[in-house]
Amino acid sequence: MLLYLARRLLMMVPLLLGITLISFVVIHLAPGEPTDLQTELNPEASVELKQRLRSQYDLDKPLLTQYGLWLSRLARLDFGNSFSQDRRPVAGKIAERLPVTIAINVLSIVLILLVATPIGVLSAVKRNSLFDRATTIFVFVGFAMPSFWLALLLMDFLGARLGIFPISGIKSLGFDYLSPAAQVWDVVHHLILPVLVSSFGGLAGFSRYMRSNMLDVIRQDYILTARAKGLSERTVIYRHALRNALLPVITILGLSVPGLIGGSVIFETIFAIPGMGKLFFDSVMMRDYPVIMGVLVMGAVLTLAGNLIADVSYALADPRIRNN
Repeated sequence: MLLYLARRLLMMVPLLLGITLISFVVIHLAPGEPTDLQTELNPEASVELKQRLRSQYDLDKPLLTQYGLWLSRLARLDFGNSFSQDRRPVAGKIAERLPVTIAINVLSIVLILLVATPIGVLSAVKRNSLFDRATTIFVFVGFAMPSFWLALLLMDFLGARLGIFPISGIKSLGFDYLSPAAQVWDVVHHLILPVLVSSFGGLAGFSRYMRSNMLDVIRQDYILTARAKGLSERTVIYRHALRNALLPVITILGLSVPGLIGGSVIFETIFAIPGMGKLFFDSVMMRDYPVIMGVLVMGAVLTLAGNLIADVSYALADPRIRNN
């Protein structure tokens, strides 16, 4: 198992380097530079000023040289300083925003597991029933509905019209004056809509995948044997069938991490949540290259870590994989 884990860790290094190289090149090839925002709106900005700014940001150097300088800082775990007015370290900005994004994504994954698993199991057990047909409609709606459109609908109906949930931020204006219990509830109250939006598409896909796995498992011979022994249907389904149907789901959970992180950009921007997604969106608009690369690296690391956890979990469940 340690050898399998070591091989997987070594494979992550070239993958991470490839991701950073491609991202760095694409970002710098995009139209516009950080200096444009500082000089174009200033009528007194001269060409010499723009050149000095480009030199200050190392933008006057060849692209591969810029990447080499950035990579050398990354090797020291230094993401550099932001190009924005505050010139703050990128690591500090990410450290402020990362817990919010991780908390929302973890809550979304937990909600997906708690809701989609029983839906998929019941759909498989009650195949072609009214419940199965209703969940099929739910799946099609979940796949077809864009998350940003669902977010706007919920904000308008549950937030603006009914006033049940707040529609922006994660804290109320008087947050500092609330009691500790009230502060916790205030944060939870603000996160309900974002978590629902973040998990809606995953609920649809995961429940359908769970249904497919259960249908394959309950047709196996050992399920027929368990029923022939006189075991109750509940024991057969939840003790024998479900445990085996969950094994392929481990891989799906690992692969779902990139989608959740990428989706953070959408709902964090819509709900004005100060997370990594909102930081990434603002940085792209400002052409803040160090922050963009810092967020992309953190997203890549989390994605690779999620896939590694999925591979290791699957290897623990199936010894044949780690012996290959």
